[in-house]
Amino acid sequence: MSNTGLIIEERSRDIGNFLVGRLLPFRKKRMVGPFVFIDHMGPSVLGPEKYMDVDQHPHIGLSTLTYLFEGQIEHRDSIGTQMVIEPGSVNWMTAGTGITHTERTPESLRNRQVHKAHGYQIWVALPDGKEDIEPSFTHIPANELPKWEEDGLRFILVAGEAYGRTSGVPVYSPLFMLDIQADETGYLNMNGHVKGEIGIAIVNGSITACDKTIESGNMLISKAEDQCEIEVHSGSHLLIFGGEPFEKERFIHWNFVASTKERIESAVDRWKAKEFPKVLGDDSYVPIPERRP
Repeated sequence: MSNTGLIIEERSRDIGNFLVGRLLPFRKKRMVGPFVFIDHMGPSVLGPEKYMDVDQHPHIGLSTLTYLFEGQIEHRDSIGTQMVIEPGSVNWMTAGTGITHTERTPESLRNRQVHKAHGYQIWVALPDGKEDIEPSFTHIPANELPKWEEDGLRFILVAGEAYGRTSGVPVYSPLFMLDIQADETGYLNMNGHVKGEIGIAIVNGSITACDKTIESGNMLISKAEDQCEIEVHSGSHLLIFGGEPFEKERFIHWNFVASTKERIESAVDRWKAKEFPKVLGDDSYVPIPERRP
């Protein structure tokens, strides 16, 4: 499959006062490496009466990765974490056997002033043998992520391994996620620097790949061995992710990811029976959609 073999356009979704562009899952491509879900959040203007408020909801079988360009989100979860994420840092929450959390605009920004919110919410499926690990949370500050420049491009390694470098995010399978910005037009060749499947999300600007120009709001899918040289146009911003695909299919229903439908059925029943752990001091509850996987 060449770079231009599959181009996915963001599809608008409303998650409660917050408009997102969904890239994964897609009917023709359910996963890219271990990545199973990608929402492009914003850019949105929030306040004075409009804020991000995602009530208490559960997850199993995955790790969530939150990465912001602008704004702040306060994360609280059922293992006692309370963390405000800021631009450039990483929130990495591993659900494992089960966790609940909320995502809200922090109180410090609920001051009737407007502010911008922009970033990505990403789910990474846990590999076989890791689906039932204990829940955990890790925060990596922006200044601890590997950063470098070459060929007119600025690189940040958000997660995983690429270009001979390793991020401090504690991933569970071979993967990578890169934030790349072009101060001037430059060329990106990832051959030998990443492995597996590749997704290229164009945050801003445009690229030319295999003689085809692709604008912002789209994502390209390829494999590392098929990847041709990419011209990244001046002022463009990319988010590149992927890794080795799983041998076994992953099922997705609502906020649950699993290698078997039985695991998802069990999680559905547990959430309906309110048997998941709760976020301390939060009584909100998001009902599960009725559709079964």
